[in-house]
Amino acid sequence: MAVKPDLRVDLGGLILKNPVIAASGTFGYGREYAEFVDPARLGAVVTKGISLQPRPGNPPPRIFETPAGMINAIGLENVGLEAFVRDKLPWLVERGAVVIVNILGESVEEYAALAAGLDRAEGAAMIEVNVSCPNVAAGGLAFGTDPEATAQVVRAVVESTRLPVMVKLTPLVTDIVAVAQAAVEAGAAALSLINTVPAMAVDLASRRPALGNIVGGLSGPAVKPIALRLVWQAAGAVTVPVVGLGGIMTARDALEFLLVGAAAVQVGTASFVNPRACLDVLEGIEDHFRRNDLPDLSVLVGRLKV
Repeated sequence: MAVKPDLRVDLGGLILKNPVIAASGTFGYGREYAEFVDPARLGAVVTKGISLQPRPGNPPPRIFETPAGMINAIGLENVGLEAFVRDKLPWLVERGAVVIVNILGESVEEYAALAAGLDRAEGAAMIEVNVSCPNVAAGGLAFGTDPEATAQVVRAVVESTRLPVMVKLTPLVTDIVAVAQAAVEAGAAALSLINTVPAMAVDLASRRPALGNIVGGLSGPAVKPIALRLVWQAAGAVTVPVVGLGGIMTARDALEFLLVGAAAVQVGTASFVNPRACLDVLEGIEDHFRRNDLPDLSVLVGRLKV
């Protein structure tokens, strides 16, 4: 009888039972998927992005389906830190989920304050820092497009919490390695990539944008080749674990990300098509390892032959 594969992941000091994580913004606060997915079955759940104060988000329409994915312009709608800690976090913790809290801010000080607030909260296991937000003090340029701005945010977060910190990188850079290395040198325990790719859609009949915000973020299968390349480059340049995401719809997609160097994966847009997507991906990975008699993730992660 084949030995049950060991799919545990050391994500910057946080031990996950398996490498499948529900991605931020696509799994709500966990409760929304309770009918379909036991959050404790997954490696971890990343919450919707949390800001200091509640955010109403963008005007509708906020989602538009494309031939190979989806464009969203939700606008980072969320309940804010206080309500999240009081009303949302306990539900996930009570169900045994490993909770990674995604945070966002418009200044270094906001990120630091969020990290400090989560440090005092019970139940958060890790912080994921969304550096794709605009740096208001620098004229609106996203923090994550500049290595030094990224480092400033990461240092502030790391100094404000005892929790391990993962940094979610944007694909909108000319050199992903420089930004990845800057984040790690500033104290990131792990990296996740990629965030969505800016895009737009139009309605020919009305001659108007298809989204209320005009532009949004493209996700789904269309971005997978971009994500694979950037994960491969980043994983080869840093010593911390890299979490891959972008267009993972099936277990095969996830296994490809592991092959190019991802220590774990996040499943996002697939959950809009199939509420059980996270579980299906996990079960597919488990089946692949059993059928091929693979003992643990080390025999696949980063084993791409080039």
